[in-house]
Amino acid sequence: MSDIIHELRAIVGEKGVLDTDALSSRVGNVWSGAALNAKALVRPSSTHEVSQVLAHCNKVGQPVVPLGGMTGLADAGKTEPHEIALTMERMNAIENVDEIGRTMTVQGGVILQNVHEKADEAGLMFPLDLGARASCTIGGNIATNAGGVRVVRYGMMRNQLLGLEAVLADGTVLNGMSSLIKNNTGYDLKQLFVGSEGTLGVVTRAVLRLHEALPGVGTAFLSVPDWVAVMKLLRTLDKKVAGGVIAYEVMWRDYYEVNTGETSDVKSPFADPVEFFVIAEMPFLNPETGNDEMEELLAQVFEDGLIVDGVIPKSEEECERLWQIRESFEPEKKLYDTGYYFDVSLDLAAMDDYVNSVRTELKLVAPQADLLSMGHIGDNNVHFSLGGIHENQIAAACAIVYEPLKELNGSVSAEHGIGLEKKAYLGISRTPEEMEIMRRIKTLFDPNNILNPGKIFDLT
Repeated sequence: MSDIIHELRAIVGEKGVLDTDALSSRVGNVWSGAALNAKALVRPSSTHEVSQVLAHCNKVGQPVVPLGGMTGLADAGKTEPHEIALTMERMNAIENVDEIGRTMTVQGGVILQNVHEKADEAGLMFPLDLGARASCTIGGNIATNAGGVRVVRYGMMRNQLLGLEAVLADGTVLNGMSSLIKNNTGYDLKQLFVGSEGTLGVVTRAVLRLHEALPGVGTAFLSVPDWVAVMKLLRTLDKKVAGGVIAYEVMWRDYYEVNTGETSDVKSPFADPVEFFVIAEMPFLNPETGNDEMEELLAQVFEDGLIVDGVIPKSEEECERLWQIRESFEPEKKLYDTGYYFDVSLDLAAMDDYVNSVRTELKLVAPQADLLSMGHIGDNNVHFSLGGIHENQIAAACAIVYEPLKELNGSVSAEHGIGLEKKAYLGISRTPEEMEIMRRIKTLFDPNNILNPGKIFDLT
């Protein structure tokens, strides 16, 4: 047993540290299933313990990788055998729900789905929602500035955050647990930790902003003839519900056909093939007449030529099955032995031409691979899956996807972060001056570079 593991056990207790022998059954990433590879997994149960752990690791120069729900897609939580992994899994309490102020105080390890359920019990809602809701943690959501399907109305994770407690590399506790919506008292330090991917500090507690639960939400599953109609449909629907469209998810035909094909247990509700498919969520005030309102709206957009066909689910079960077409990755995993994934954003006006260009150029470098496209198009975000790509083709594929974004003023990472996977491409979306300021902030907060070293960028 190394000295540091012995010393960390003295801080967090015998059950608070799992050494290498005990990590064989722990998964390091939910999607890949790879085992957690680290010197030890430290499991503090309080902010004080987190502070002591980091202070000691900083003193002896021990690298620490903070972990959330391990559902990230950019290798921000990847650990090396010489590193300590730090998890908030024992700090998973919902401490308070303020129904009058519409806030919730939570610890960093609480699961997103538990936040949804607790808010629902109070007649409120927490709007952040994504496919990993049953596994991802609020601390991880903050550290990656998570997005998901409702960004078009409610914004990213940073928009849901009122207060934050974080522990710095030297053990300093920054307690900014304000529940105020308006608090204009100098630098908003909490925002430095949003999207920092565990490189500046460890999120231990947070105050979340809640919203009134909607009386009803209508879901429409639509087939759309072309990109022009996709764009017009978004504006039309948003105008009809006074800017209240909750989700606007678009699937290109290639993605849709895989997720309703032979490897999927959900089949297409439409007979005629089209190029685009949309799932839209919209609020309505009267649940009893909501579907009637939706039917009238869809009849109008059909007459306007914006949709070819549409389905309004009549039950929660039917709604979940339609959303499964958008959210499930199982059909893709069954169909392809290998795959690679991209998450980018750019102006909607340029998106159709960009996607078509990427598709054409990828066929030249990886003719056997299939490009599957979908995304949260209401907020500029498109995701690509490259099914069947070979390892030696990935670098060329990355260049095809990322390099045009510089001229288009786009982002190489809309919502998944940078981690290790996108380090080489950060300069496409950030200027040298911006990256230098980021390095200075990192050095100020973590001068010994012990927190998630090497992620996002290198210091030299």
